[in-house]
Amino acid sequence: MAGLKFEMDGKQMASQEVLHLLSAKDGAVRKKAAKSLGKVFGENVRLFALITNTLAKDKAIEDEWRKTDSPMAMRHLSNQVEEEVVNALSEAVQASYPKLSHRYYALKAKWMGQDKLDYWDRNAPLPEDDDRIIPWDEARDTVLDAYRRFSPKLADLGKEFFDRPWIDAQVRPGKAPGAFAHPTVPSAHPYLLVNYQGKVRDVMTLAHELGHGVHQVLAAPQGALLADTPLTLAETASVFGEQLTFRALLEKETDPSKKRVMLASKVEDMINTVVRQIAFYEFEVRLHKARRKKNCRLIRLARSGWMFKKRVLDRLFACMMNISISGLIFLISFIHHFMSMPMHSGIVW
Repeated sequence: MAGLKFEMDGKQMASQEVLHLLSAKDGAVRKKAAKSLGKVFGENVRLFALITNTLAKDKAIEDEWRKTDSPMAMRHLSNQVEEEVVNALSEAVQASYPKLSHRYYALKAKWMGQDKLDYWDRNAPLPEDDDRIIPWDEARDTVLDAYRRFSPKLADLGKEFFDRPWIDAQVRPGKAPGAFAHPTVPSAHPYLLVNYQGKVRDVMTLAHELGHGVHQVLAAPQGALLADTPLTLAETASVFGEQLTFRALLEKETDPSKKRVMLASKVEDMINTVVRQIAFYEFEVRLHKARRKKNCRLIRLARSGWMFKKRVLDRLFACMMNISISGLIFLISFIHHFMSMPMHSGIVW
């Protein structure tokens, strides 16, 4: 994914740069970015399908060796969570789709003067958003100040990541998209990777990954065998850091219209973190169950695309969003953990 190039107005861009444009103020820019992503992903979709099929088959073989009851069992074991708990959460979230994602995207379409949102408008800023670029130093101070309000020790540990420096933040060609925190080993220090481009969402991502990093520093004295935590616990620390920062920003803002923009952005983040993630999980459950069947030798592109549309998009968005074939290819292809970490969507946070 990091090696793919996307053309925008004659310029070659990395995936994280084009994905960033899906949050641009100008709807024409968002549409052009989505079409560029869909075109390149479409040209590589057979490769993506091969990778997904290979991983799915590898998982099916290992599950057979371990005699697991379901494709989800090993992920739940790794996350130290019972399948009944995940199923209860999944069923509760799915039952709430009409009250959550359906309701919100209908409201957003109304705010943007549309009957339905186009798929490239899913993360678009609201019309009254000032679209200001937040400098890196301001983002750093915002996050550390928010951490300090809760705990000076937390802020001091976080400050080390900026001072050393232990954060790779600059966007550049060949760099992996997204963000993560890597704990390395307890005797060393963690590293953070983000692709900072100055949006409020980027500040939230920085706060999120710093939460992971500080957690990893605090856990290091437990030693190599105990310092690592299941993702269910790890995500608690990161979302906590993110929420500290958001609440600090919200309290500082006095303009009601800007507060509404911030709250809408947070609702979208929560939908992406919980609601959309559950939809991905249900898709992966069905995909791996289909691959596990003895008469299913290959997950066909058309079949997986149809399954993704029926099990994820139609249920998640109902009739609130216009999604074309190229949009379907884009929306299914950029979820990199489908091709890198099967059942990653089963993480509960």
